[in-house]
Amino acid sequence: MNDQKGKGDRGEAAAAAALVRQGYTVLERQYRCRWGEIDIIARSPEDILCFVEVKTRSGTAFAQAREFVTAAKQQKLRSAAGCYLAEKDLDCPCRFDVAEVYWAAEDRPRSIHYIINAF
Repeated sequence: MNDQKGKGDRGEAAAAAALVRQGYTVLERQYRCRWGEIDIIARSPEDILCFVEVKTRSGTAFAQAREFVTAAKQQKLRSAAGCYLAEKDLDCPCRFDVAEVYWAAEDRPRSIHYIINAF
């Protein structure tokens, strides 16, 4: 496993754990279909299906993590979410969120910013 993939996986695990602490139920991690991948699919405490894109970075010197969720990435996420909804035969309220995980040098998250309805 390369270092970037490992950092990304650790960021996703940290974001999933933070969601659970906030009362979310994690349904899927790293869901894949022909249209792309969704990092986390969770149900919110308000019973909303959340498709979560996790961006892990070591800092904001270059840009904030959310800025890497481009219009093209958003379209891929929408397509993958449609695939998930069809596959599970779901018709429910849903939204797209972004979790920004900023990593500390000591191999743990320094902070996690969760953006509801990011796009």
